[in-house]
Amino acid sequence: MKIRFLLDENLSPQLKIAVLNINSSIDILRVGDPNTPPLATPDPDILVYLESSQRLLVTNNRKSMPGHLQLHWENDRHIWGLFWLRSEITLGRLAEEVWMIWETSEAEEWIDKTDWIPF
Repeated sequence: MKIRFLLDENLSPQLKIAVLNINSSIDILRVGDPNTPPLATPDPDILVYLESSQRLLVTNNRKSMPGHLQLHWENDRHIWGLFWLRSEITLGRLAEEVWMIWETSEAEEWIDKTDWIPF
């Protein structure tokens, strides 16, 4: 199954546009989009949404998300992957990295895994 992405609300809305400009068939949503959690949704609820919607999260939230993710796992819950962003990445490079991940891997490969962009 192809990866379906969810972008954290703290990421630029332009990222979704940039990814879709590379490949318009990528399933990518942003928190606050229709049929996603609304803006300001607490992290634990985002994690539950990721699990139920089978979406991989792209986020720069390195303060609160790690603790919530650990509790999520401790409660025998799962995620479909999570990518933390390194602060030095540009929007264009980030869009290319998201496309590359989508192009070269399957969703099942990222279950309960986290990684960094860029690698």
